[in-house]
Amino acid sequence: MATYLDRILEHHRDRAAADERATDALVGHVAGLEQARGFRAALAAADRLAVISEVKRRSPSKGDLFMELDPAALARTYEAAGATCMSVLTDGPHFGGSAADLAAARTAVGLPVIRKDFTVCANDVVDTRLMGADCVLLIAAALDDAELADFSALATEVGLDVLVEVHDEAELARAVAHTGGDLIGVNQRDLVTFEVDQQRAVRVAAEIPATAVKVAESGVRGRADALALAAAGYDAVLVGELLVTAADPAAALAELRVPRG
Repeated sequence: MATYLDRILEHHRDRAAADERATDALVGHVAGLEQARGFRAALAAADRLAVISEVKRRSPSKGDLFMELDPAALARTYEAAGATCMSVLTDGPHFGGSAADLAAARTAVGLPVIRKDFTVCANDVVDTRLMGADCVLLIAAALDDAELADFSALATEVGLDVLVEVHDEAELARAVAHTGGDLIGVNQRDLVTFEVDQQRAVRVAAEIPATAVKVAESGVRGRADALALAAAGYDAVLVGELLVTAADPAAALAELRVPRG
Protein backbone atom coordinates (compact mmCIF):
# COMPACT_ATOMS: atom_id res chain seq x y z
CA MET A 1 0.00 0.00 0.00
CA ALA A 2 1.33 3.45 -0.92
CA THR A 3 2.47 5.59 2.02
CA TYR A 4 2.07 9.34 2.50
CA LEU A 5 5.64 9.81 1.31
CA ASP A 6 5.14 7.56 -1.73
CA ARG A 7 2.12 9.54 -2.89
CA ILE A 8 3.75 12.91 -2.32
CA LEU A 9 6.97 11.94 -4.08
CA GLU A 10 5.08 10.43 -7.00
CA HIS A 11 3.31 13.76 -7.52
CA HIS A 12 6.54 15.75 -7.36
CA ARG A 13 8.53 13.40 -9.58
CA ASP A 14 5.75 13.41 -12.19
CA ARG A 15 5.79 17.20 -12.13
CA ALA A 16 9.59 17.26 -12.44
CA ALA A 17 9.50 14.83 -15.36
CA ALA A 18 7.16 17.18 -17.22
CA ASP A 19 9.39 20.22 -16.60
CA GLU A 20 11.20 21.00 -19.85
CA ARG A 21 13.05 24.08 -18.61
CA ALA A 22 16.84 24.00 -18.90
CA THR A 23 18.53 24.20 -15.50
CA ASP A 24 21.41 26.32 -16.87
CA ALA A 25 18.95 28.90 -18.11
CA LEU A 26 17.29 29.08 -14.70
CA VAL A 27 20.66 29.48 -13.00
CA GLY A 28 21.32 32.44 -15.28
CA HIS A 29 18.39 34.29 -13.70
CA VAL A 30 19.93 34.06 -10.24
CA ALA A 31 22.63 36.64 -10.98
CA GLY A 32 20.17 39.53 -10.72
CA LEU A 33 18.83 38.56 -7.30
CA GLU A 34 19.72 40.16 -4.00
CA GLN A 35 22.01 38.15 -1.73
CA ALA A 36 20.26 35.52 0.38
CA ARG A 37 19.74 36.44 4.02
CA GLY A 38 21.86 33.73 5.61
CA PHE A 39 19.61 31.09 7.15
CA ARG A 40 22.31 28.98 8.79
CA ALA A 41 24.22 32.00 10.05
CA ALA A 42 21.11 33.38 11.75
CA LEU A 43 20.51 30.10 13.57
CA ALA A 44 24.15 29.83 14.63
CA ALA A 45 24.17 33.39 15.99
CA ALA A 46 20.98 33.09 18.07
CA ASP A 47 21.57 33.64 21.79
CA ARG A 48 18.78 31.24 22.80
CA LEU A 49 17.19 28.19 21.22
CA ALA A 50 16.32 29.51 17.78
CA VAL A 51 12.75 29.10 16.55
CA ILE A 52 12.06 28.48 12.87
CA SER A 53 8.38 29.38 12.76
CA GLU A 54 6.32 27.83 10.00
CA VAL A 55 3.60 29.13 7.71
CA LYS A 56 1.54 25.97 7.30
CA ARG A 57 -2.08 25.73 6.16
CA ARG A 58 -2.68 21.97 6.35
CA SER A 59 -0.99 18.57 6.63
CA PRO A 60 -1.72 15.21 5.01
CA SER A 61 -2.21 13.53 8.38
CA LYS A 62 -4.06 16.27 10.32
CA GLY A 63 -6.00 17.92 7.51
CA ASP A 64 -6.73 21.64 7.61
CA LEU A 65 -4.84 23.56 10.29
CA PHE A 66 -5.34 27.22 9.32
CA MET A 67 -6.34 27.38 5.67
CA GLU A 68 -7.30 31.07 5.79
CA LEU A 69 -4.05 32.31 7.33
CA ASP A 70 -2.52 35.55 6.05
CA PRO A 71 1.16 34.70 5.47
CA ALA A 72 2.35 38.29 5.73
CA ALA A 73 0.45 38.97 8.96
CA LEU A 74 1.60 35.69 10.48
CA ALA A 75 5.19 36.41 9.48
CA ARG A 76 5.03 39.78 11.23
CA THR A 77 3.64 38.09 14.35
CA TYR A 78 6.47 35.57 14.28
CA GLU A 79 9.15 38.24 13.85
CA ALA A 80 7.77 40.40 16.67
CA ALA A 81 7.67 37.36 18.99
CA GLY A 82 11.36 36.61 18.44
CA ALA A 83 11.49 34.00 15.69
CA THR A 84 14.97 33.61 14.22
CA CYS A 85 13.91 32.24 10.83
CA MET A 86 10.77 31.12 9.01
CA SER A 87 9.69 28.04 7.10
CA VAL A 88 7.02 28.35 4.41
CA LEU A 89 5.25 25.40 2.78
CA THR A 90 5.01 25.71 -1.00
CA ASP A 91 3.48 22.29 -1.73
CA GLY A 92 -0.10 22.92 -2.84
CA PRO A 93 -1.84 19.54 -3.21
CA HIS A 94 -0.75 18.11 0.14
CA PHE A 95 -0.08 21.12 2.39
CA GLY A 96 -2.08 23.96 0.86
CA GLY A 97 1.05 26.07 0.34
CA SER A 98 2.32 28.10 -2.60
CA ALA A 99 5.15 30.23 -3.90
CA ALA A 100 2.86 33.20 -3.26
CA ASP A 101 2.78 32.32 0.46
CA LEU A 102 6.57 32.32 0.52
CA ALA A 103 6.85 35.64 -1.29
CA ALA A 104 4.27 37.31 0.95
CA ALA A 105 5.83 36.06 4.18
CA ARG A 106 9.42 36.91 3.21
CA THR A 107 8.55 40.36 1.89
CA ALA A 108 6.75 41.23 5.13
CA VAL A 109 9.75 40.67 7.41
CA GLY A 110 13.54 40.55 7.52
CA LEU A 111 13.83 36.93 8.63
CA PRO A 112 15.64 34.33 6.54
CA VAL A 113 13.25 31.77 5.02
CA ILE A 114 13.47 28.10 4.10
CA ARG A 115 11.23 26.79 1.35
CA LYS A 116 9.55 23.72 2.86
CA ASP A 117 8.83 21.35 0.00
CA PHE A 118 9.89 18.06 -1.56
CA THR A 119 12.97 18.81 -3.65
CA VAL A 120 13.33 16.08 -6.28
CA CYS A 121 15.21 17.68 -9.19
CA ALA A 122 17.78 20.34 -10.00
CA ASN A 123 15.13 22.81 -11.17
CA ASP A 124 13.47 22.58 -7.75
CA VAL A 125 16.70 23.81 -6.20
CA VAL A 126 17.02 26.80 -8.51
CA ASP A 127 13.30 27.58 -8.23
CA THR A 128 13.76 27.78 -4.47
CA ARG A 129 16.25 30.61 -4.96
CA LEU A 130 14.13 32.31 -7.64
CA MET A 131 11.09 32.23 -5.31
CA GLY A 132 13.09 34.29 -2.82
CA ALA A 133 13.94 31.62 -0.26
CA ASP A 134 17.28 31.62 1.54
CA CYS A 135 17.54 27.89 2.25
CA VAL A 136 16.47 24.70 0.50
CA LEU A 137 15.27 21.50 2.17
CA LEU A 138 16.78 18.19 1.06
CA ILE A 139 15.08 15.14 2.58
CA ALA A 140 17.47 12.21 2.80
CA ALA A 141 14.62 9.68 2.72
CA ALA A 142 13.46 11.07 -0.64
CA LEU A 143 16.83 11.26 -2.42
CA ASP A 144 19.64 8.93 -3.37
CA ASP A 145 23.29 9.67 -2.62
CA ALA A 146 24.00 11.28 -6.00
CA GLU A 147 20.95 13.54 -5.70
CA LEU A 148 21.98 14.65 -2.22
CA ALA A 149 25.46 15.55 -3.45
CA ASP A 150 24.37 17.19 -6.71
CA PHE A 151 21.49 19.21 -5.27
CA SER A 152 23.61 20.38 -2.33
CA ALA A 153 26.36 21.56 -4.67
CA LEU A 154 23.87 23.33 -6.92
CA ALA A 155 22.25 25.03 -3.94
CA THR A 156 25.61 26.38 -2.83
CA GLU A 157 26.29 27.57 -6.38
CA VAL A 158 23.10 29.64 -6.47
CA GLY A 159 23.60 31.06 -2.97
CA LEU A 160 21.29 28.91 -0.86
CA ASP A 161 21.94 27.29 2.49
CA VAL A 162 20.99 23.60 2.67
CA LEU A 163 19.04 21.97 5.48
CA VAL A 164 19.37 18.22 5.14
CA GLU A 165 16.55 16.40 6.90
CA VAL A 166 17.19 12.97 8.39
CA HIS A 167 15.18 10.52 10.50
CA ASP A 168 17.82 8.16 11.84
CA GLU A 169 21.54 7.50 12.14
CA ALA A 170 21.84 5.85 8.73
CA GLU A 171 20.33 8.85 6.96
CA LEU A 172 22.53 11.14 9.05
CA ALA A 173 25.64 9.31 7.86
CA ARG A 174 24.51 9.72 4.25
CA ALA A 175 23.81 13.42 4.78
CA VAL A 176 27.25 14.08 6.22
CA ALA A 177 29.03 12.01 3.58
CA HIS A 178 27.31 13.58 0.59
CA THR A 179 26.52 17.17 1.61
CA GLY A 180 29.07 18.05 4.29
CA GLY A 181 26.29 18.21 6.86
CA ASP A 182 26.76 21.75 8.19
CA LEU A 183 22.99 22.19 8.76
CA ILE A 184 21.15 19.05 9.87
CA GLY A 185 17.48 18.67 10.73
CA VAL A 186 16.14 15.63 12.57
CA ASN A 187 12.48 15.14 11.77
CA GLN A 188 10.62 13.39 14.58
CA ARG A 189 7.74 12.64 12.20
CA ASP A 190 8.03 9.37 10.31
CA LEU A 191 7.36 10.28 6.68
CA VAL A 192 6.00 6.81 5.96
CA THR A 193 3.38 6.71 8.74
CA PHE A 194 3.38 10.42 9.67
CA GLU A 195 3.48 9.37 13.34
CA VAL A 196 5.65 11.44 15.69
CA ASP A 197 8.34 9.92 17.95
CA GLN A 198 9.06 12.53 20.61
CA GLN A 199 12.44 10.94 21.50
CA ARG A 200 13.82 10.56 17.98
CA ALA A 201 15.70 13.86 17.91
CA VAL A 202 17.22 13.29 21.35
CA ARG A 203 18.50 9.85 20.31
CA VAL A 204 20.06 11.04 17.05
CA ALA A 205 21.54 14.25 18.48
CA ALA A 206 24.67 12.60 19.86
CA GLU A 207 25.67 11.40 16.38
CA ILE A 208 25.44 14.80 14.67
CA PRO A 209 28.87 16.37 14.03
CA ALA A 210 29.78 19.12 16.48
CA THR A 211 30.36 21.52 13.56
CA ALA A 212 26.75 21.22 12.36
CA VAL A 213 23.94 23.57 13.26
CA LYS A 214 21.33 21.18 14.67
CA VAL A 215 17.59 21.57 14.10
CA ALA A 216 14.83 19.46 15.66
CA GLU A 217 11.73 19.25 13.47
CA SER A 218 8.11 18.26 14.17
CA GLY A 219 6.43 17.18 17.37
CA VAL A 220 7.42 20.19 19.49
CA ARG A 221 4.46 20.60 21.85
CA GLY A 222 5.66 23.41 24.10
CA ARG A 223 8.33 24.66 26.49
CA ALA A 224 9.12 21.28 28.05
CA ASP A 225 9.98 19.82 24.65
CA ALA A 226 12.06 22.88 23.79
CA LEU A 227 14.04 22.51 27.04
CA ALA A 228 14.67 18.81 26.37
CA LEU A 229 15.85 19.49 22.83
CA ALA A 230 18.10 22.35 23.92
CA ALA A 231 19.61 20.09 26.57
CA ALA A 232 20.26 17.46 23.88
CA GLY A 233 22.34 20.01 21.98
CA TYR A 234 19.95 21.42 19.41
CA ASP A 235 20.46 24.97 18.19
CA ALA A 236 16.95 25.38 16.80
CA VAL A 237 13.46 23.92 16.57
CA LEU A 238 11.23 24.06 13.51
CA VAL A 239 7.63 24.46 14.64
CA GLY A 240 4.47 24.64 12.55
CA GLU A 241 1.32 22.98 13.88
CA LEU A 242 1.75 24.28 17.44
CA LEU A 243 2.00 27.88 16.25
CA VAL A 244 -0.63 28.00 13.49
CA THR A 245 -3.24 26.37 15.72
CA ALA A 246 -2.43 28.41 18.85
CA ALA A 247 -4.92 30.99 20.10
CA ASP A 248 -1.91 33.26 20.69
CA PRO A 249 0.93 32.29 18.30
CA ALA A 250 3.24 34.98 19.71
CA ALA A 251 2.93 33.66 23.26
CA ALA A 252 3.37 30.06 22.09
CA LEU A 253 6.52 31.04 20.19
CA ALA A 254 7.96 33.02 23.10
CA GLU A 255 7.64 29.94 25.33
CA LEU A 256 9.98 28.03 23.01
CA ARG A 257 12.86 30.52 23.21
CA VAL A 258 14.61 28.73 26.05
CA PRO A 259 18.32 28.96 26.93
CA ARG A 260 20.55 26.76 24.83
CA GLY A 261 21.91 23.67 26.47
